[in-house]
Amino acid sequence: MTSAVEAAAVLLGIAAVYLSTRQNVWTYPLGIVSVFLYIDIFYQVRLYADMGLQVFFIVLQAYGWYEWLYGGENRTALRVSRLPRRFAAAAAAAVAAGTALLGMTLHRYTDASLPYVDSFLAVLSMAGQWLMARKYLESWHVWIAVNVGSIGMYGVKELYFTMVLYAVYLVLAEVGRREWAKELSAGR
Repeated sequence: MTSAVEAAAVLLGIAAVYLSTRQNVWTYPLGIVSVFLYIDIFYQVRLYADMGLQVFFIVLQAYGWYEWLYGGENRTALRVSRLPRRFAAAAAAAVAAGTALLGMTLHRYTDASLPYVDSFLAVLSMAGQWLMARKYLESWHVWIAVNVGSIGMYGVKELYFTMVLYAVYLVLAEVGRREWAKELSAGR
């Protein structure tokens, strides 16, 4: 299923992720528009976890937009930092529990395609988006994993533009990881 709507969502998504690698707050409004387009796309191909994820992304995009502008000390711009260790284990447990719960729900109560794979990638994406909103360097590691898994899932679903999008996201995630790591080590 390739459409003009999917192509527009892809272009907006690429622009948004590129802007995030540059720590440009315009990543958020462009991301929100892309997310709205993907709600319809994922509904049409019965990837319900991904569809629901887009709704969650709208909320997290708004949160990230605010945090990047005012989440630092004294309501200043947020700076890149490392994920505190105590949160890493909790995040991993939340991803595992969320995947199991969502996957089982979709498997039992819907005609979802790939319910557990879709659920894992959706829940991992939620974690990645929250980490990104807080400007944790580790968000890029999560996005690299999401992108690799998504390329495979979207290929199976014949969403070829979206598959290419996630290949571009994979490259941009590595760029973002390097750029953010440089800023963190420079102590800016």
